[in-house]
Amino acid sequence: MPVRPVIWAPQRIFPAPLGLGKKKSVADLGLVRHLIGVGTLTKTEVYEKYSDDLVRFATGLVGPTDGPDVASAAVVRAMWSTNWESVENQRAYLYTSVLNEARRHHRDTMRQRAVEIQAAATSDADLVPEIRPEVLDAVSRLSMSQRAAVFLAYWEDLRPAEIARRLGLSEGTVHRHLARGEARLRRILYD
Repeated sequence: MPVRPVIWAPQRIFPAPLGLGKKKSVADLGLVRHLIGVGTLTKTEVYEKYSDDLVRFATGLVGPTDGPDVASAAVVRAMWSTNWESVENQRAYLYTSVLNEARRHHRDTMRQRAVEIQAAATSDADLVPEIRPEVLDAVSRLSMSQRAAVFLAYWEDLRPAEIARRLGLSEGTVHRHLARGEARLRRILYD
């Protein structure tokens, strides 16, 4: 008589306290995988676990309109890289990816803005204020937080309270970023 294989069922080993009879959470699935040795979370589970935090982080770096796009582009780029399977700390890897994508986004935005300014300057020279290259270079040397605060304060003409609401920061933090950014711009431009 042949021996029948035993089918392992997680419900028998891990009853309801882990939620296996109910809707499965990412934490439950990760614990089960860890205990049975299946490995790490799937890409979908990693995305579900960290997406809200990554979008908030990206929004703080690039603003509320582009934050979700930057976060999703960073996650896609990170998860489809050849290094993804060997990453041990996926959360840190994703945060670094969002930061790099925010930098890339900023460079692209500044290039686009320079092209738009150049195009507008050739057609309506009287309507466009002069943008000096040394000012753009000085602004690009600021940290991402300082750059965001300075941009919103001087280019978008927003008050610190509105900047704080847009970036999800306290008003005191915005004042600090503005003060440090302005001081650094003075050093770069006038020294």
